[in-house]
Amino acid sequence: MAKHVFCDGLARRDFLKVGGLAGIGLSLSDYFALNSAGAVSAAKGKSAIFVRLAGGPTHMDTFDLKPNAPDTHRGEFNEIATNVPGMRISEHLPKLAKCADKYVILRGVSHTLAAHELGTVYMGTGNRPIPSLKYPFYGAVVSKELKASAELPSFVAIPNQGNYPTGYLGPEFGPFETGAAPVAGKALEVRGLSLRNGVTLTDVERRQDMLKRYDSAFGDFANQDKLLAGMDLFGQKAFSMMRSERSRLAFDLSKESKSITDLYGQDGFSQSCLLATRLVESGVRFVSVSIGGWDTHSNNFTSLKTRLSPSLDAGLAGLFESLHQKGLLESTTVFVTGEFGRTPKINKTAGRDHYPRAMFCVMAGGGIKGGQVIGASDEKGEGPKDRAITPDDVAASFYKTLGIDATKEYNTPSGRPVMVVRNGKPIDELFA
Repeated sequence: MAKHVFCDGLARRDFLKVGGLAGIGLSLSDYFALNSAGAVSAAKGKSAIFVRLAGGPTHMDTFDLKPNAPDTHRGEFNEIATNVPGMRISEHLPKLAKCADKYVILRGVSHTLAAHELGTVYMGTGNRPIPSLKYPFYGAVVSKELKASAELPSFVAIPNQGNYPTGYLGPEFGPFETGAAPVAGKALEVRGLSLRNGVTLTDVERRQDMLKRYDSAFGDFANQDKLLAGMDLFGQKAFSMMRSERSRLAFDLSKESKSITDLYGQDGFSQSCLLATRLVESGVRFVSVSIGGWDTHSNNFTSLKTRLSPSLDAGLAGLFESLHQKGLLESTTVFVTGEFGRTPKINKTAGRDHYPRAMFCVMAGGGIKGGQVIGASDEKGEGPKDRAITPDDVAASFYKTLGIDATKEYNTPSGRPVMVVRNGKPIDELFA
């Protein structure tokens, strides 16, 4: 999947990538250890898939078109009908139009943070950023609250976490990063799961035995040292994953049925969505997937119709349909968002600029009633029509689908009590 750099210079990448560890000789257990130490209900939802539209997608040309707006705002695209009466979206999302009964469009989502990093944190945590505290990303909270089996990580990021923080929860609840997007019909080679260069499972077992003898020799010292304790914890996790047939199969797209793979495109985003379905089917609690390139200050319409919309259409429609066919949609919450929308008024380079006052989100599964449009923007798409839906409200709704109390308090390392979401309330219509 291509790497994008936004207009404000923020790189959509993280410093620690599993794929890059090979060059410096770090194993999966090393990755988990470093990640841990920071050194380098009645709910139907049991797992979640978070789809990040990195760069800030235009609402006016995707899920909230304004055919009656003036030429300065309307754009080049037409609306098409969906399989839900009265629910209309862009003509360049035809596959999503055929499965609109499975998801909800939130329109008139609104905030005031027009910078990529700030908007990303707000939409990825449900809390407006403040200088004195780093709030945890959805995946970190879900990883803490909903445990996976010993054979699988709770939180997987495809291909990486990007700029989402684990915040005051700490790196213990961060993601296992695949380091690369999957390729159609192939097992994803995740370092540490695939043994190479003649290394066998017996060799790894000998190493584990040596570590056990080390632990016995040094007694409680290792347990008292945070880094060593983390290495022990995640070394065990990595060893369990490596030995697990279930874990290896979860990352192997060649094992997927043709009836499911045919629902997707061949591009990296589609295959990442397919992998996400396999991971939640195997028991992973939270999977994040990213599709970048939405920072369309220029050539907005060409970029959307030739590249962005077709890829989003194939991947997201495939995700909804495959979860439905596998019987997983009710137990899997899907949350799709960028960091903000884009200006309703078209600029001089036929693009749209940053615009947080009006944007969209898409949600599905987890007990959410599909086939709805909730909220609205005004006639020109410049702001909410009647009521604003805040990122805080969307976050509270997301957590509700998973049975996580958004008002629950955690303690920061300094002992400060902080609610999971400070201000949001669930959107009632989602669950009607």
